[in-house]
Amino acid sequence: MTHRRPVRALTALLATVASSIGALTLVPMAGAAPEQAPQPRAGVSDPIYSYANAIRETVYVPTGFDLDGDNVVDRVAADIVRPSEAAQQGKKVPVIMDASPYYDNLGRGNESEKKTYDGQQRPQGFPLFYDNYFVPRGYAVVLVDLAGTTRSEGCSDIGGKSDVASAKVVIDWLNGNADGFTTKAGNVKASSSWSTGATGMIGKSYDGTIANGVAATGVPGLKTIVPIGAISSWYDYYRSDGVSFGFNPVGLANTVEKGGRPDCGAQKTKLTNGATGNGDYNAFWAERDYLPNASKVKASVFVVHGQGDLNVKALHYGQWWDKLGAAGVTRKIWLTQAGHVDPFDFRRSVWVDTLHRWFDRWLLGVNNGIENEPRATIERAPDTWVNEPTWPLAGTERVNLRIRKGQTAGLGQLGTTQATPGSTEKFTDTAGQGSANWAANPNTASNARTLFSTGPLAKDLRISGTGSVTVRVTPNTSTAHLSAVLVHYGPTTIRNYAGSGEGISTLATESCWGDATPSDNGCYKNTATTTANVGLEVFSRGWADLANSESLTSQTPIVPGQARTMTFRLASTDHVIPAGHRLAVIIAGTDSGRIVAPANRPTVTIDLARSFVTLPIVGGAATVPPAAQDTLTPDLPGHLPQLDPAEQTNGDFVRR
Repeated sequence: MTHRRPVRALTALLATVASSIGALTLVPMAGAAPEQAPQPRAGVSDPIYSYANAIRETVYVPTGFDLDGDNVVDRVAADIVRPSEAAQQGKKVPVIMDASPYYDNLGRGNESEKKTYDGQQRPQGFPLFYDNYFVPRGYAVVLVDLAGTTRSEGCSDIGGKSDVASAKVVIDWLNGNADGFTTKAGNVKASSSWSTGATGMIGKSYDGTIANGVAATGVPGLKTIVPIGAISSWYDYYRSDGVSFGFNPVGLANTVEKGGRPDCGAQKTKLTNGATGNGDYNAFWAERDYLPNASKVKASVFVVHGQGDLNVKALHYGQWWDKLGAAGVTRKIWLTQAGHVDPFDFRRSVWVDTLHRWFDRWLLGVNNGIENEPRATIERAPDTWVNEPTWPLAGTERVNLRIRKGQTAGLGQLGTTQATPGSTEKFTDTAGQGSANWAANPNTASNARTLFSTGPLAKDLRISGTGSVTVRVTPNTSTAHLSAVLVHYGPTTIRNYAGSGEGISTLATESCWGDATPSDNGCYKNTATTTANVGLEVFSRGWADLANSESLTSQTPIVPGQARTMTFRLASTDHVIPAGHRLAVIIAGTDSGRIVAPANRPTVTIDLARSFVTLPIVGGAATVPPAAQDTLTPDLPGHLPQLDPAEQTNGDFVRR
């Protein structure tokens, strides 16, 4: 059996859309030919089962929690679709699971699909293509409503123990290690004898986050996870090294509970009180931090993340990847230039084929060798992908780049030569200024920021991994927030991750992936890449509260006029700055629209000799060109400010 019908031909070429902001051109690329679904071949599972005749049912599994306070243990709903022929033949099947809080509110995927049910409340419409494609190939697909959402009992705790348990207990049931029931309140047990006990979790955004959290429990039977644009620590979604992004978990809880469940007030209070406004890392955030338990992960992990993702920021994939590597976990990674976008919508046919082989390997035991293929696949330019054996590449070293005074106050140099002891620069935290403003006009002094730049690079410079900024600073007030950004100066064409589609546009045509029923046709609108021609790009960011310089768990009062040293993180990246272009670091105060401002905005003096940027550079210090030490940034005619989308302020995920 092949796909139900071939990809529909485009009826017309997408007209080129050109809108200019200064010299910026946004170009939706013509959708000349949609990608074709891969055909069955030797070495992969074939579609031999009927999707239309599949068994569709719901099982309710107790979480062990009673967050809604009704003295009854909360049960979560797991909607299941599995091949009936396999059941009739006594063949067990593995499970692909997507545990989500979004199935009846925001929906899933680029088209915001929601679950649907028939008159007897049996599941009929399963969002996304997983069921259409994989059930005929001998898998069950299980979509779990997290506690407090859709048809599950309880309250949302936003990444906490109940959220993680919502999926973990279903895996335990599939393994025969927990009870499941045929109804929400009844005592008739549901059998999982049809399951092999092997589960793979997948999901984008919140869904992928839960996959990370469940894997960090080490639950038996979880063989692989595929987190897409996923959180590794909820602290780093809402806070950054002591500073707040200005929104709290209770907003997201209200969204996924469709306005907030009336019996969840006590849980909302816990969310509000736990996410303290001062940005300290506390027990609340520790419960929602999956990084310390990466050593418990037994599943293989296939990470996908957008380097332009300003919602679930790139720091999340980098720190999770590093922890998994230290634990010896089998890993694979895709990095795209897009924002918060699913690979189904930026590289569809290759993604489906790769995911098919990945699940076959870890859930069906097909020895297809995918784990021995290049570990990393990176989008180097729009729709230009490279495979590499490892990530970061062997030979990548952390290099301290120094900042020095230039000929103009506030415009300095970046390189390997340390500044003269006692030399300083300063900036004033200015309302309404952010990374776009700071990066513009790199040869014009501004009191709102300090900018340190290399000269034109003599050869390509690749930054690959997670960097940091260390500053010795003296504020003149008792409150001070800091920001740092890395900027690539030079004409470049990138995916327009800052646009409305975050690097894609949605077309009118569709392609179909798998089999169909009247309730679930498996067809999805095609997409095209959108690009932006830019003169500069802000490609990594970091923020901090100077009061947390000694500890993230408690603040040390800032004394005006007293110097202190702080190191804070930059977002993970894999970015190449070509020869002839320039790298700059900007150090400033409040990044408007991203972090909250301090109570009293300071003027901050930077001790240049004791401040530096630490970057993971492929090839190490030897690859830093000599020009980086001595040459000022010349004029950049036609440069443009980075187009930054407004940060989400209600805690809701962008769901592309």
